[in-house]
Amino acid sequence: MKAIQLTTYGDISENIKLSEIKKPSIQKDEVLVEIFAASVNPLDIKVASGKLKRLSKTPLPFTMGHDVSGKIVAIGADVSDFKIGDEVYAYTNSQGTFAEFVAVKANIVSLKPKNTSFEEAASLPLVSLTAAQVLKRGKLKAGDKILIHAGSGGVGSLTIQLAKAKGAYVYTTTSTDNVEWVKALGADRVIDYKTEDYKTIVKDVDMVLDPLGNQYTEDAFDVIKKGGKVISLVGPVDEETARRMKLNYFANLFLSWKRRKITAQIKRKSAYYSLLLMRGNKKQLSEIAELVEAGKIKTSIDKVFSLKETLEAIRYVDNGRTKGKVVITVKK
Repeated sequence: MKAIQLTTYGDISENIKLSEIKKPSIQKDEVLVEIFAASVNPLDIKVASGKLKRLSKTPLPFTMGHDVSGKIVAIGADVSDFKIGDEVYAYTNSQGTFAEFVAVKANIVSLKPKNTSFEEAASLPLVSLTAAQVLKRGKLKAGDKILIHAGSGGVGSLTIQLAKAKGAYVYTTTSTDNVEWVKALGADRVIDYKTEDYKTIVKDVDMVLDPLGNQYTEDAFDVIKKGGKVISLVGPVDEETARRMKLNYFANLFLSWKRRKITAQIKRKSAYYSLLLMRGNKKQLSEIAELVEAGKIKTSIDKVFSLKETLEAIRYVDNGRTKGKVVITVKK
């Protein structure tokens, strides 16, 4: 089968190749999905650059991609809740969706929303699961106020819609060109970061979603209320997450030093802080599908590429100016 593979870490222009490889076989708890569409995420760029290679146990070369939508063509012996031909979508946890087929654990696969195309369904898994897990981690409820940075991005745009579905008041930041588009997603107050300072507008919110890191992580504590929550996608590793990672003494000591400023901010505001490491989740994907079918969540696709144009698609995402998701069509 055809697959986009990473041969070595580093420059994506030289290290991403269209290859012919063997179709994957499945374990008894897996399904084999014929891929109709996949989507590109900033995560794929981090993987290719080598920034996450210490966390990966996958030997090079490997097939890239995490988001997938397609049809089930084979079912493992222990799988009872799917049938051949089911149209599904998933975030795979591991690599492998920039290809014609992928083997996926059945317990993280869901039927795709009935009212979406394969391209639309493929745009959802990583961003919608991240949004859902952020709001669950922060225990957002009706009437709460939340600041969502980068509202026009994939995660930001989904988090806005999910937060509004929960009945929250949503502040979000975006650039001038995207203000009207983000307003249409349902945000209550859209802040143009090129002309406005969000720190003078946002006060005493219950929660901040930080997908940007660095100073944004620290500044989040200035706009939350006492006892508020900061959920980051890129900030320092919090103490609870570090324990779950089962690191050695010296690694834990280093992470403790790295988060020293955040620790001080947590104490100052009696706040809760967490670095979210998203994982595939069948139940949450099923709930997302229901919201999409009910019209409470809309997909947003910026641009579509073919499988052989994957390198171009990755470059496009790497430019950081996308409005919605970038999708790869594998089969029409």
